[in-house]
Amino acid sequence: MSLNQLIQKCSNHDTQAQSELYQLFSSKLFSVCLKYSRNYAEAEDNLQDAFLTIFSKISQFNNKGSFEGWLKRIAINTALQRYRNQGVFEIINEDFIEDEDIEIDDNDISLDFLLKIIQELPDRYRLVFNMYVLDGYSHKEIADLLNINDGTSKSNLARARKILKDKIEAYKAGFNSQSL
Repeated sequence: MSLNQLIQKCSNHDTQAQSELYQLFSSKLFSVCLKYSRNYAEAEDNLQDAFLTIFSKISQFNNKGSFEGWLKRIAINTALQRYRNQGVFEIINEDFIEDEDIEIDDNDISLDFLLKIIQELPDRYRLVFNMYVLDGYSHKEIADLLNINDGTSKSNLARARKILKDKIEAYKAGFNSQSL
């Protein structure tokens, strides 16, 4: 069955097609949900909520752009909506701080460690970091999606990078002292 046929059957509330669509895309969307969630359980909840939205709105997909991109946007928006409802993005007065570049030597830091410290960032910093660095959103797009201003997005990104840099340096210092 082609993807277009699968989408059409899902639009007609065919549970077999919905199950097939879930099997086809759940692992990719789960990784998206995990980036935007505090933990594994919250990511599972976000994935289930995203699929409920996908199945209810699949008839609105108009074949403009990729279907996978459409699914990903729904998953991201589902996770962001959870944070909006929790007041994570209440407006605070933050002055823009200078953005820092982080250089990572692949031999020193594991991907698991990087993912762990990104996951540990405060919600608003983690979400902006993921949207900007990992998913390629502009500060304007982030500001629109999170209902914040561009400066807050830039400030949150800079603060996220600073926290990550400090954790990486502490990790490296601990790693280097153990190897002596």
